[in-house]
Amino acid sequence: MENHLKQLRAEHGWSQQDLAEQLDVSRQTVNSLERGKYDPSLPLAFKIARVFARPIEKIFVEETETEK
Repeated sequence: MENHLKQLRAEHGWSQQDLAEQLDVSRQTVNSLERGKYDPSLPLAFKIARVFARPIEKIFVEETETEK
């Protein structure tokens, strides 16, 4: 799954640690999310959407088969 976390975080001027603290996760989790190495649980996805005040589908984008 692709996402726009890194761009959104940069727009807010937040470090990975800043975002991690707001989400109550580790900085490593934020790093893994940004790199697409980890897909968030549904509760975490909702929390991320609330932090950025955006719909989930504006943050996370499903990869199509041709992009994999």
